[in-house]
Order: sequence, then C-alpha cells, then structure tokens
Amino acid sequence: MKRVIVLGGYGNFGKRIVENLATIEGIVVTVAGRELGKAQALLNDIKRGAAAQLEAIELNYLADDFTTNLCRLKPFIVIHTCGPFQGQDYRVPKACAAIGAHYIDLADCRRFVCDITQLDSLAKESEVMLVSGASSVPGLSSAVIDYYQARFSQIDAIDIAIAPGNQAERGEATVRAILSYTGHPFSTLAQGRWTDRFGWMNMRRVDFGDIVGKRWLANVDVPDLELFPHRYDVKQQVSFQAGLELPILHLSMGFMAYLTKIGLVKNWSPMTKAIVKMSNLVLPLGSDKGAMRVMINGVDRDGHPASVTWTLYAPNGIGPYIPTLSAIIVARKLLIDNNSVSKQNSGAMACINLLTLDDFEPYFLALGIYQGASIG
Repeated sequence: MKRVIVLGGYGNFGKRIVENLATIEGIVVTVAGRELGKAQALLNDIKRGAAAQLEAIELNYLADDFTTNLCRLKPFIVIHTCGPFQGQDYRVPKACAAIGAHYIDLADCRRFVCDITQLDSLAKESEVMLVSGASSVPGLSSAVIDYYQARFSQIDAIDIAIAPGNQAERGEATVRAILSYTGHPFSTLAQGRWTDRFGWMNMRRVDFGDIVGKRWLANVDVPDLELFPHRYDVKQQVSFQAGLELPILHLSMGFMAYLTKIGLVKNWSPMTKAIVKMSNLVLPLGSDKGAMRVMINGVDRDGHPASVTWTLYAPNGIGPYIPTLSAIIVARKLLIDNNSVSKQNSGAMACINLLTLDDFEPYFLALGIYQGASIG
C-alpha cells in the first residue's frame, strides 16, 4: 500500500489535506508531527468513514535522524506543511530524494520555491518529483493565467490579490511568515523594470464585488513575483497584494511595516504568538467570506487591448481549504496514475505547469467556492 506522510498533518492546512486523502481506498495516510497527541486526536475525529488506512506518528523533520526514520516508513509521497518556510533549508526534499519518495510542499516563501530547482539533478537521479509551492501561489495562480493566456499575444501586467475573511481560521505559521517580511524590501517588476517594494505597504482599497465588497490590500512577497515575469514574458508589471478584512488590523500592519522600514523594529516575527492572540480577540468580527482575484492585461491576437479579471469567492469560512487544493491534486495524480512520473518528467520544480484550472473545478463545486471571469 502506498503511504502518504503529511508532515504537520494536524495543523491548519495539514488536517484538511489528511481529511481529503483519507477518502482514497488502498493507501495509508500518516499524520506526522512533533506532538503525537494532536496527530492521534485528528485521526479520532476523521477515522469514521475513512477509506484509507490511517496512522499517527511522532516525527520531527528537524531531528538529526529524520532521514533514517523517514526511510523506515517507506513513504510514496511526503507532503510538507510545516511552515513558515522562510529560513528553512531543503533537508526534507533532500531526504525524500535520498529514499526515493515524491515530495510536495505548500511553501509560499519566494526563495524556497524559486530555488528548489537546485535539487533538480538529485530528483532526476532518484526519478521523483520534488514540488514546491503547491498552494494558492503559484499553484492556483499559475493555473488561472495558463487558462487565459491563449487570449493574449502579449501580456503587459498581472495583478493578483487575496483577501481572506476575518473569521476564517488562521495558522500561526502563516502569520509568522507574513511578519518576517513586513516592512522589508523585495524586488518586483514595475513599469517595465525591477524595483524594490516593501512588505505590507503601498496600501489600496479594492472592490471585489457584492459577495465580499471592498477590502484593504498591501504588498506581499510571493514566488509569483519572480516566476511570472519570465514564464509569461510580462512587459510591464507583476504585482501581488493581500489584506486583512478589519481595517484596524490591516492599518496596524501598515504602521508596523513603516516602523521596520525606518529601522525602529528589525523583525516582527518574534512577536507572532502575541500578535495572533491579539488578533483572535476580534475573531468574531468581520465575515467568513474571502476572495482571490487575478487580473491580466495586454494585447489580444488581433493587436487590440485585452483584459481578463478572474475572481474566486470562498464563503462560509472555507477559505483555508484553497491553499491545500494544489497539494491535494498533485498528490492524487501521483497516487492514481502510476505512469505520471518517469525519467522524463521527474525533477525539482515550482508548482507551475502541473495543474489546470479544470483540475480545481470539482473541488470548487464540492466546497461551494464560486469562480468567474470578466473578459474585455
């Protein structure tokens, strides 16, 4: 039986991946992490009706004997959800390649995702896939652009925005990742040249439509900013912003970014736990509705100005499922299609050119996620 190990499988994103993969017959889903009690508690919650064989183990990816312990388990796939990925090395994907296991992560850290290709030779030698960024970005975002790319002879600008609802469950690792670059510069393509933007600055308010309404947005550092200008030969701009639904929280983040930019605070991430606790005090406020938007502007095949605005709406607090879908789809492809990986398509890669927008559609329908596009 093929074993899928989900590192951090009881966490905010990991548990959703486990719940989905548990519906597959004939596999073993292993919930792994440093706290065995939490792993077992999750299995107790989902074991009724599960088609897969479920197990919980204690496994610390930072331990010196991690590769040895992983080899003993003989996984077919390892899904790494233990963020934040900012500052992590490649010990997990390297261990997977060493034992011949496929690897998938949900990283949104720019360097981690973009530099995974340095393991390409290692992955090819082991005939495995090491896939980084199987999440909302760049997994879903690139699938959206791929779907509409044929409409354009030239892409001038790509603008991506994510606006989660305040009541949606948020993980400490996600908050820590955001705080790590709040107020710090990162390079983006703007007005046709590479320039620095600062995390959680350049605020603007955007109307996502009737379901979600207007939300504040600010700069976020993601792999798309580095990957997309080259992949889509973008001429002018690639931007990515995200925001918090409650203005008091969003604007406070902007003030924190300013303090870092002027040098008064070096790094906010050590205060993650306190900031999460404070934000949880207002968790009942706002809504459980989130949105994602991808705007593409350029020139169509006839030489005329063209645009596409694709929007996704996530009601009823289901927004946290979206970052897990890319990893779930890639894992299912590997599990179900024995020929999906060969010497020709093995390697280490960002999660681009692996998924189509049609791959996501059944999951959107099952979760009650709405998507649509305005084409001009």
